[in-house]
Amino acid sequence: MANTSQPVRRTALLASAVALLGLVGACGSESSTSSAPQPTKVPRTTSADTGAATRAPTVPAATTAPGDTAGSASASARTDGRCHTSELRAAVGRVDPGAGQRNFPVVLTNTSDRTCTLYGYPGAAFVDASGKQLGPDPERAPASLETLRLAPGKSAWAGLSFSSPQISGARTATPAALLVTPPDEHDPLKVAWTAGEVPVGGGESSVSVTALAAGTGP
Repeated sequence: MANTSQPVRRTALLASAVALLGLVGACGSESSTSSAPQPTKVPRTTSADTGAATRAPTVPAATTAPGDTAGSASASARTDGRCHTSELRAAVGRVDPGAGQRNFPVVLTNTSDRTCTLYGYPGAAFVDASGKQLGPDPERAPASLETLRLAPGKSAWAGLSFSSPQISGARTATPAALLVTPPDEHDPLKVAWTAGEVPVGGGESSVSVTALAAGTGP
């Protein structure tokens, strides 16, 4: 009787052990399934041609081409647009008489240390000792205009002409000075007038001025 119950008891213990192992396995499986998801790794991008991993392009620092800054600075020193009144000297050359006319070269000379430009007609006005203008503004003679580049010390000139008062019979006056205004400027240059009477009467000026040309006269 004792021998029969002992194998039965061993079988029951073995079955209990198997059942317990199965329960532990099931618990392990459930624990693995319900764990938090792991972060996904982003794959590196590869080149379609080589299969090698690519990197973001490197942006080079901004650079200045050698000599650009220095070249611009030297160009600015050489030329800076039109000639200003403060950079010029005015003079009136000797009379050039002809066919009842009196012709004078009005000369503008660049006294600055840079190259500048002149374009068009100078302004001109005869004035008395008090600075009052005598007669109307000179008429502009038809001309083909050109831009003149004046290096330091170089000159340009315009012709100032009028009929001899003895021939024209116009009312005259003797100016103290001629005011010369460079093109596109407002401030005039004052030149003493020593060439005698000029016509100042009448509704229209009989004095004319030409456009500027290179040099100091014809």
